[in-house]
Amino acid sequence: MNILVLKLILAPLIIGSASLAGRKWGPAVSGWIVGMPLTSGPVIFFVALSHEKAFAANAALGVLSGGLSLVAYALTYSWMAVKFRWQIAIAGSLLVFSISTALLQNFTFPLLPIFGLLCAALVIGLWLMPKDVVEKESEKKPGAWDIPVRILIGTSFILLLTGIAPLIGSRLTGLLTTIPLYVTILTIFAHRDQGPAAAAHVLRGLLYGMFAFTGFFIALSLLIEQVNLAAAFGAAILTALLIQGLSLLILRQRHH
Repeated sequence: MNILVLKLILAPLIIGSASLAGRKWGPAVSGWIVGMPLTSGPVIFFVALSHEKAFAANAALGVLSGGLSLVAYALTYSWMAVKFRWQIAIAGSLLVFSISTALLQNFTFPLLPIFGLLCAALVIGLWLMPKDVVEKESEKKPGAWDIPVRILIGTSFILLLTGIAPLIGSRLTGLLTTIPLYVTILTIFAHRDQGPAAAAHVLRGLLYGMFAFTGFFIALSLLIEQVNLAAAFGAAILTALLIQGLSLLILRQRHH
């Protein structure tokens, strides 16, 4: 129940702030924001409070593995959006995410190999993202109900997924924290309102933001069984913020 309440509080804050940031600084920045471990971090914190540290460490490894599914999701949507409407693109990308997650459930990677795999996947994913050759973004202004609708959709998704989580079991805890709820909402609205180029910018921002996500869970995995929870999560947050600041500088340079 605590995790449900946390998600219901965070959902409006995250979607609303990311949407406003996208309006002010462009869709890539909104994707960059939701690339942070804004839900997976708190979920693992609650897992650590209610289970042994070793369980939480294994869940953190599962989250890192789930990052591979996010890269596959981002690439699939970006390329499908070039030729298809958002309904087809989101169906295809979520299918790829689901298949990837199901496959990864059968593999357990040690910390250093999954760190290397995810970093390589992010670099390759950024390289393979479609360049800005899709249709030019329009100047269409979003309506007054745009952000409230995003928040309503996002909160509804979270309620549904949190409700069925006990039926799925703990084995997928880490992997399922990477379900791309927020970025899906931002991507769909960007695609619908501004075209596939804007959707690709959101997802490119997501991949840049995921370097901080990776740093957070690497630091957490290294420390969670060695020190108390406050020190482990504090170091992980500091690591993520440092990486996130650097990735924002690179992202802004590439879009100017």
